[in-house]
Amino acid sequence: MKKWSTIACDQYTSEAGYWSEVEALVGESESALRVTLPEIYLEGETAERIININKTMHEYTANTLDCFKDCEIYLERTLADGRVRHGLIGKIDLEKYDYTKGAQTLVRATEGTVLSRIPPRVEIRRGAEIELPHVMMLIDDRDNSVMGALEEGKPLFETAYDFELMQNGGSVKGYFVDAATQKKVNAALEALCDIDAYNKKYGVNEKAPMLFAVGDGNHSLASAKALYEEIKAKLGEAAKDHPARYALVEIVNIHDAALEFEPIYRVVFDTDTNKIMSELKAYAEADKGGENAFEIECIGKRVNERIVIKNSKDELAVGALQAFLDAYLEKNAGKIDYIHGIESTKTLADADNAIGFIFEGMSKNALFKSVIVGGSLPRKTFSMGEANDKRYYLEARKIVE
Repeated sequence: MKKWSTIACDQYTSEAGYWSEVEALVGESESALRVTLPEIYLEGETAERIININKTMHEYTANTLDCFKDCEIYLERTLADGRVRHGLIGKIDLEKYDYTKGAQTLVRATEGTVLSRIPPRVEIRRGAEIELPHVMMLIDDRDNSVMGALEEGKPLFETAYDFELMQNGGSVKGYFVDAATQKKVNAALEALCDIDAYNKKYGVNEKAPMLFAVGDGNHSLASAKALYEEIKAKLGEAAKDHPARYALVEIVNIHDAALEFEPIYRVVFDTDTNKIMSELKAYAEADKGGENAFEIECIGKRVNERIVIKNSKDELAVGALQAFLDAYLEKNAGKIDYIHGIESTKTLADADNAIGFIFEGMSKNALFKSVIVGGSLPRKTFSMGEANDKRYYLEARKIVE
């Protein structure tokens, strides 16, 4: 199981050494590494890898994976520092999900969706027999009614798995949730959808609640939605019973003590660092029509400076910085990457012709209200924990008939 389970594909996207170590650990063993596509390989190797992924999925479905029907899994993820994060694995209805800004669906994106990142993932899913999720959905369950019901029922649950994760990922235990507890969980989720209680909680006057906020894996979920829409266009009414209508996800309470929000920092490679700093300073002082100010730490081989972006209309530092970087990279050379962790950012920014940006992140308690009132946040606004705390690929679900 340790060789089977690998980290989410959107981690360590500029750290080839990490993935070389995973390759060495896995060797010839069966592994989720063979049926997922780490983003570090998106450029140049995608087509060949997709062919191999789909072939391997067929082999694994026939010879490796066991099928458990109509089940949910309660999991306890022990992080590298010893804290335990609690989750529930189940499927969500893609008819209830919309990633566009201002959507009023039950399931909503928390950050902007980059449409160019969807087609490669759709291509994988189009020929796939199974999905392996790294999608983590958040609920704002202040009374812990959902995970509390699972914890209460756990003594009667059958163990699904219990093992140590690779690459300093901690360990994970999973339990099959019994039918009685599933009913209690569903009732608790329904209670969170009560519109009167919902409006009182957030001080709003909404007509439709947001039960699930996509915390991690929004582009994977958007790709699942895109393929389902293709299937609907072909099958019409018959698509309502197609397994691709649903997506496997992990639900986590945003108030879980082991769930931390970390900023996702920026590093720009292959750029003129003197020019980008000069233009950032001019942007920082310009009148942008707002009153907010944000401090940005700029680091690199020849850069170590703090800049204050003034007069911003943005509510978050990441929004003010991203607006500048988008405009700069439209006209100038450079490639941006989104980095988890200060040390990784500093290491990568120390390369020739590279520059990194570090800034203060948002509080997790502000997420639901921010999305409800203002719609999705700037892309790559936050990360739920450090890179090695991310969800590992483990469970799978069939998405073909």
